[in-house]
Amino acid sequence: MKIHEYQAKAILAQYNVPVPRGEVAFNVQEAQAAAERIGGSVVVKAQIHAGGRGKGGGVKVAKNAVQAAEFARRILGMTLVTHQTGPEGRVVKRLLIEETLPIERELYLGIVLDRVQGKPVFMASAAGGMEIEEVAAKTPELILKEALDPGLGLQPYQARKLAFGIGIPAASVSAAAAAMTALAKACLATDASLAEINPFILTKEGKVYALDAKITFDDNALYRHKDLAELRDINEEDPLEVEASKYGLNYIKLDGSVACMVNGAGLAMATMDIVKYAGGSPANFLDVGGGASAEQVKNAFRILLSDKNVKAVLINVFGGILRCDRLANGVVEAARELNITVPIVVRMEGTNVELGRKILLDSGFNFTVGEDMRDAAEKVVRLAAQ
Repeated sequence: MKIHEYQAKAILAQYNVPVPRGEVAFNVQEAQAAAERIGGSVVVKAQIHAGGRGKGGGVKVAKNAVQAAEFARRILGMTLVTHQTGPEGRVVKRLLIEETLPIERELYLGIVLDRVQGKPVFMASAAGGMEIEEVAAKTPELILKEALDPGLGLQPYQARKLAFGIGIPAASVSAAAAAMTALAKACLATDASLAEINPFILTKEGKVYALDAKITFDDNALYRHKDLAELRDINEEDPLEVEASKYGLNYIKLDGSVACMVNGAGLAMATMDIVKYAGGSPANFLDVGGGASAEQVKNAFRILLSDKNVKAVLINVFGGILRCDRLANGVVEAARELNITVPIVVRMEGTNVELGRKILLDSGFNFTVGEDMRDAAEKVVRLAAQ
């Protein structure tokens, strides 16, 4: 689950990460009032779940509260397009009004899970203000890393090593190390899968601040953090993905024409691959899970067909917990209730596979049954192109 910058900064502040003074605003009046309370020059920042907001015109520096109100009027309601939103962009519905700071240097701090080491890894770089992926691709030597041992977090010697390593002056090392330690505590305590400060700035007075912040939480741990779950902004998520989550379905919308319904994430990835191999393009990732009911299958169909780009549906299921006959009954029921008109190709193996195929063939609907994954993929791609 992603959250907004102002929400991330509020969480970091609870763990003593230094953040600029700022307030969230939902309209022009609130933006002007916040700017007046902060005083002087302020930054007006669009709040969407995407980076690159400044390049898209979503970040403006105002000299005073009056100018802040003018910028707020321009930004609120605009469709902000960045490299992370895609061409459709995101509508700005809230702003962060924040004090300006005298920046001396821009640095980078971030924590992600390293699947090779099986540990969270703290990253620091002197190349702040840039996309960390770009830094990693062009100048990987600029990224310093320290693994975090479970239960220990970032140790003082690791924090000092990172601070000196990215060129923090000796007089500011203690403050930088304290901010790094606090970031690590916040990340581990909230079960975050990503905690990033970019840029982490050093001011002309030698102070450090999180000038931007991004936190992504592990959905599987949100049951332990009811307060964090309330920070979810469904306006920033794809409506079909939000709808799927209501029924326990794992759905991610893509931009192809072949809808994929599978049971199991690994099978979903393999299905998308083989659709591409057959010359098609997947319209989604949808995993109904191991024990899907007929009702879940029906809801999955409804969500798949809500995407106007879908020209055909491929159902690829291994019948274990979800028996093939149960799947077939769900498919037939969905076709009957939803008046499905797009071609449907089914490939199934496993428990009660012959019974499942018989149910499909005797249903009266024009289902196409694939003999194996490759045959099913080729058939659905061909039908989608018609």
